[in-house]
Amino acid sequence: MHSFLRLSFLLLEFFVAGISYATDAPQSDPADPGVEGSAIDKAAKEKSDGGGSAFSAWESKYFASDPDNVGPAVKQPIEFPHFRHAGDHDKGGMEINCMYCHTYARRSLVAGIPPVQKCIGCHQSIDSVRDKPRIKKLFAYWDAKKAIPWKKVHDLPDFVRFSHERHIQRFIFQLNRPVQEVCGYCHGDVKTMTVARRQKLLSMGFCVTCHEINHPVTAPGGTPIGNQAYWYGMRKPVIGASGILKAQGPNDCSVCHK
Repeated sequence: MHSFLRLSFLLLEFFVAGISYATDAPQSDPADPGVEGSAIDKAAKEKSDGGGSAFSAWESKYFASDPDNVGPAVKQPIEFPHFRHAGDHDKGGMEINCMYCHTYARRSLVAGIPPVQKCIGCHQSIDSVRDKPRIKKLFAYWDAKKAIPWKKVHDLPDFVRFSHERHIQRFIFQLNRPVQEVCGYCHGDVKTMTVARRQKLLSMGFCVTCHEINHPVTAPGGTPIGNQAYWYGMRKPVIGASGILKAQGPNDCSVCHK
């Protein structure tokens, strides 16, 4: 009984000490800009208090471009030089179209990774770089008849449905915007990188803010509906005299979450 009481008092002392430490310890903002209460989160909230739509006010949070805040660098089996293939001519690049290698982007949900055969198709005729370590690795996979085990850099949750096809078809083929500009909006300035690294948060707020700016909610017939902030606040659709006014996504969870 005596030992039990001593143990009880000891545990109580640890508990009290823990509370005291938590109270006295200096509080700092989380480094992750996506965590509520962080410094960047507070700045965004102050901007929100000044007026404007809720998601526009949080733009600085969701459009953070510091790669150290959006994920670690991913080590690849081959350090693929994007700057050499997609870079500008005046900087030693070949300005290869992104869709030449990522061929599925214009017709599928995913952009796709080029098979070894596509790489070999070019490099078997380029003797000047055949002895470089990267190219030796490439031919080693080819000779072994093995796929290069590339690792994902941009990976959305399984419950999110994003279609590369819809975005590529609209911005590149309909609006005729430059390929690198369209791809770079989410992937960053890849033509300046070696191994691609995540540049944007690609969070729900990132997507919604983009849609709020470029894709106004319209009523049947294409007329923009007033108070866009209401729709992009993820509220239920209002019911007018002509029935429910349907939007193209922001108020319909099933569009992105199939």
